[in-house]
Amino acid sequence: MKKLWIGLLACIALTASSPAPGDGEWISLFNGKNLKNWTVKIHHHPVGKNFGNTFRVKDGVIQVRYDQYGDFNEQYGHLYYNTPFSHYHLQMEYRFTGEWEKTAPSYTILNSGVMFHSQDPRTMPVEQDWPISVEMQFLAGLGDGQPRPTGNMCSPGTNIVYQGKFNTQHCINSSSKTYEKGEWVKAELIVYGDSLIQHIINGDTVLQYSKPSIGGEVANRYDPAQKIDGKPLTSGHIALQSEGQPIDFRNIRIKKLPGNR
Repeated sequence: MKKLWIGLLACIALTASSPAPGDGEWISLFNGKNLKNWTVKIHHHPVGKNFGNTFRVKDGVIQVRYDQYGDFNEQYGHLYYNTPFSHYHLQMEYRFTGEWEKTAPSYTILNSGVMFHSQDPRTMPVEQDWPISVEMQFLAGLGDGQPRPTGNMCSPGTNIVYQGKFNTQHCINSSSKTYEKGEWVKAELIVYGDSLIQHIINGDTVLQYSKPSIGGEVANRYDPAQKIDGKPLTSGHIALQSEGQPIDFRNIRIKKLPGNR
């Protein structure tokens, strides 16, 4: 049975990494000028309120900044693309910059990410901290010579199947090398609904897993109607994260793959 499962994953991986010609064209999700088609949701604030001008655009880049915050006060934020997707290839570049907001939790130092298969921000109560979603986590080196891989998987309110086994760990490290603050890094996601998911960093596939579903901890104060544990996550919104570390995003684009709905 185990060999059969591994073989199935290998076949899906080949299909996912080599989409057939004509599957779709690359679509820019960010126009380089403003946040049209994106919606902000920040913890402690209603959907649509861009508290402290957290998400802003300058020189063709989406910037995440905290200079108008004062106390961070767990005001974790996410910038959601308004259209949900199920089967797609997502590309973007990110770089960590600036000074970490010292009133944020220490784990947020040089830490951010992109959420996907996320619930609609309009379904989130004001006091919900994290969306029910899967995260491709971005990290940078801490300057201590220790490895700190990026392109990891974290799972607020969700679970996955990893290496053929149902996995409830909140985060799983990728096999990527360590990248430093100030360095532009190309991150890609290949997502086939609730089937295969691949994380790619600077052209290398660094993590692969499957079968995301609702469940687990971390997301808090959600509407219970939104958290149906065990329900497969087949589609959802893409969201850029703000959690205390300034970061820039650019060249955000997507290609719909067969089966997208």
